[in-house]
Amino acid sequence: MTKVRPTRATRVLLKPLARPGRGAPRVAARRSSAVIDWGAYIDGKRVDTPDVADAVQLVRAPDSSDYATNLHTDADSRFVWVGLHEPDASELERLAEIFGLHPLAVEDAIHAHQRPKFERYDDVQFFVMKTVGYVERGDADVVQTGEIAIFCGPDFVVTVRHGDHGALGPVRMRLEESPERLALGPAAVLHAIADRVVDEYISVAAAVQEDIDDVEECVFSADSTNQAERIYRLKREVIHLKRAVGPLAGPMRNLASRRFVPAEIREYFRDVDDHLSRVREQVESCDELLTPILQAHLTQVTVTDNHDMRKISAWAAILALPTAITGIYGMNFSHMPELHWKYGYALVLGIIAASCFTLYRRFRRTGWL
Repeated sequence: MTKVRPTRATRVLLKPLARPGRGAPRVAARRSSAVIDWGAYIDGKRVDTPDVADAVQLVRAPDSSDYATNLHTDADSRFVWVGLHEPDASELERLAEIFGLHPLAVEDAIHAHQRPKFERYDDVQFFVMKTVGYVERGDADVVQTGEIAIFCGPDFVVTVRHGDHGALGPVRMRLEESPERLALGPAAVLHAIADRVVDEYISVAAAVQEDIDDVEECVFSADSTNQAERIYRLKREVIHLKRAVGPLAGPMRNLASRRFVPAEIREYFRDVDDHLSRVREQVESCDELLTPILQAHLTQVTVTDNHDMRKISAWAAILALPTAITGIYGMNFSHMPELHWKYGYALVLGIIAASCFTLYRRFRRTGWL
């Protein structure tokens, strides 16, 4: 049997993506390359190759490759999975020529910052999802977002990840432990990624919910402090979640009904869609809950300010009375009979004390003091 080698064009295009050596670990791709991992999957089992070109050759011409010795399988269970992290234009365009990726989809995958969507270009499905993570930044927790673009063809999956969240290494390892799932083809990889992303939505939404419950308790506690900044920050984090979760509902339902998805996988996609609906409702409830919490907090702040102003006004009134009386006697007119009266000084002090005490008792009864 004559061995068919990759064409010169294929070798040139994928040369920068090559593995350092056949015996190197499969995740030990060069740090200068955006390719994190790749592999050919036959009947659910991984077959390592020196580079992506050999993996493509193995999948598309299995009977002509030394890797395919003693392997007998149909086309649906053979595919290549290439994972990239924040590639530049040249790296992704090389893969685009090999797998026949549409230029518009490639441009979206390079620049990121896309809304979650599902599009079809000939026989290639293009799926975009937002990833989220709840991380500590200083004295606050912040929702950080990333993005995963997935090219899903008949015999390949290319994942392009942006951001520090949503690493797909654990997804690949878990799938490789279930060959029967991988044997279902690229749709199984697409489901596993979507399931992982939605699970992250659920965990982040739960963490945000805990923070909202905590700030609600602080707002209505007896010794409440100013929580306005924290509430506004939580409001912003919920908005980030809504932008990631909300637009994904339509593409997920559309994906579950596609014919390229095997029947065994469709019910799993429906389960992911159900989880997505639940987390959407949770995020909406968080957003709706934060608004009355903020209004209640601002009302409490206003009431506290009014109470403080009443206290200040009451003490100002009490101090104004002796000020007025002493001001009259400070005019130094010559003909003021009280000035030369023996008991005039004591009488005026008594009047001032009695008047101030009367005002104090009155303000206390009305709750101003």
